[in-house]
Amino acid sequence: MSFEEHIGLLRQMISIPSVSTSEAEVADLLQRTLEAEGFTVHRKGNNIWLDSADIRPCDGPVILLNAHIDTVKPASSYTRDPFEASVEGDRIYGLGSNDDGASVIALLAAFRELVSRPQPYRLVWSATAEEENSGTQGVELIFPELGKIDFGIFGEPTGMRLAVAERGLMVLDCTSCGKSGHAARNEGENAIYKALADIEWFRSYQFPKVSDYLGPVKMTVTMISAGTQHNVVPDACKFVVDVRPNGLYDNAFILDYIKAHVSCEVVPRSMRRLSSHIEGSHPFVRKAVAEGLECFGSPTLSNWALASFPAVKLGPGESSRSHGADEFVCISEIRSAIDTYIKLLDGFCL
Repeated sequence: MSFEEHIGLLRQMISIPSVSTSEAEVADLLQRTLEAEGFTVHRKGNNIWLDSADIRPCDGPVILLNAHIDTVKPASSYTRDPFEASVEGDRIYGLGSNDDGASVIALLAAFRELVSRPQPYRLVWSATAEEENSGTQGVELIFPELGKIDFGIFGEPTGMRLAVAERGLMVLDCTSCGKSGHAARNEGENAIYKALADIEWFRSYQFPKVSDYLGPVKMTVTMISAGTQHNVVPDACKFVVDVRPNGLYDNAFILDYIKAHVSCEVVPRSMRRLSSHIEGSHPFVRKAVAEGLECFGSPTLSNWALASFPAVKLGPGESSRSHGADEFVCISEIRSAIDTYIKLLDGFCL
């Protein structure tokens, strides 16, 4: 498949709505296209993958290339059809063009080239679902099918800068409990006043370990609710805390530490979205730096948060274009990304 045909496939992907949990048609398109070319396509749910072992057996380490095929819903401020996939000069417009279709296609093109000759590793390309909604029917479904993974590249719009760290996410539902009473009399125990002390702790506390790339752990109170009417002392105050780990603490440690230092009840909505980082001494990081790639810490989540193996985030496009109106990616960015992936991975030894 030529570069132009890869771009044509991206435009077909954009033309098919694929909001999280509704990716079947795009997965069908990719499966149909790749099978027509003679590839063995593996599929579980709306996740598909290609394995170089189906082309050429290899006992070496396993490298995973992953990007996602789902999108958010189109923003209401779009000025063009989000599914038209129009080309204007160097730009391809359309929902999912930048996040994350460009990475899907660039990684696919790199996979095709790399598996055309022997490599010292087994290479897996995957296009997976439910990244945007943090769903459970996405990349996690294929991990058991692949066995031990030694290294991964998660394609996301990073401007082909190398993300060596990524913030995680925990959302905490907190409840401060008091005792109701009449506001006109000295009765009850005001749950709002009890919550204030814990809210101040969340606002001011700093975990001691600070990431060179991500800075400190961030804790932000984002929602609060209490009371039933003006003359009743509230017996409960509920608030929500957005916690963004920095790669130096795991979610379980942060949760236990918080519970030991506040008086309110703390219930996490999920513990799955871990912060991530990779050591600068990793062979891939060293090679990328030698090739002139800039390392940075990413504030946005990706499938990397679900990985239990060393990985990086690297892909064409810019994160600032994601989830906004009139999303686009540059054709030149995709071409450059393909070249970079191949340069970094051709003959690469873990």
